[in-house]
Amino acid sequence: MIPIGLRERIFSIQTAEAFEPLAIEVFRYQAENIAVYKRFLSYLNVDPNKIHSIEEIPFLPVEFFKSEKIPNAEDAYEVIFTSSGTGLQETSKHYVKDLSVYEESFLRSFQLFYGDIKEYCILALLPSYLEREGSSLVYMCKTLIEKSGNVHSGFYLNEFNTLFEVLKMLNASKQKTLLIGVSFALLDFVEQYGIPLEDHIVVMETGGMKGRRKELIREDLHAQIGAAFQKKHIHSEYGMTELLSQAYSKRDGIFLCPPWMKIYCRDVNDPMSPSIQKRAGRMHIVDLANIYSCSFIATQDLGKMYEDGSFEIAGRMDGSEQRGCNLLVG
Repeated sequence: MIPIGLRERIFSIQTAEAFEPLAIEVFRYQAENIAVYKRFLSYLNVDPNKIHSIEEIPFLPVEFFKSEKIPNAEDAYEVIFTSSGTGLQETSKHYVKDLSVYEESFLRSFQLFYGDIKEYCILALLPSYLEREGSSLVYMCKTLIEKSGNVHSGFYLNEFNTLFEVLKMLNASKQKTLLIGVSFALLDFVEQYGIPLEDHIVVMETGGMKGRRKELIREDLHAQIGAAFQKKHIHSEYGMTELLSQAYSKRDGIFLCPPWMKIYCRDVNDPMSPSIQKRAGRMHIVDLANIYSCSFIATQDLGKMYEDGSFEIAGRMDGSEQRGCNLLVG
């Protein structure tokens, strides 16, 4: 059992000052109760009781989600989220013990970044994700669609003409709308249909060409989508199977996290180096919504972190596999 009131305190974080002591509390709980993480720390000869700052915490390499059951082999779970992978790639598996934690995380994030979900129509263009089971992104969008309550909210697999007609109607009616799509599907759509969209319609890409198209740098991707919709700024979502929180970018590929999530960049050759800013490093993520698995994950992503806590994606580490979330080279 997690400490009483821990979940409520995590989602009540308001300031950066409140983040660190709570992160240390989560670390010590997971260091004792998450078997894979406990073994990992023991191999490093780390005494959790001697850790007093986030900078001292060893982050679990994200690759462990491919080979180990996290949280624990004997634990019950409600769903397994899986990464997409391509070809013979081994996929990550995230055994989610309590789906309500994930729901609370992404619903609170949406409220924080975009406002009341009931004011929106949600249009999801995620063909590659819908063609397989276990996508956390599909689960999130399905829930947002249901919570919106709008009759036009839904998944649009390959119904480009229907999506176009709905967009025209929503554009004219001034209905707040989120069009969220995987990169290749948005490009497929805008090659056939172009429509100037007003400010009340947000276009958000989640990254990922899935081998369907040539990978593009973010600026080129956003330029092509933006030109078709006559929008200056294309939004982005950054998330992954191993996390239960997302970061969002509203312009220029600069992402912000919800208060219970934080990014650190460390030297690619030294996983315990101090955090670095304004130059590329390996991204380390603290996601306190991962109460039941591991909140401290060393990713395969390269990024730049800034003083205000924002960050941008700079690419992938050499030799790492491509994945389906937002990993465009900036």
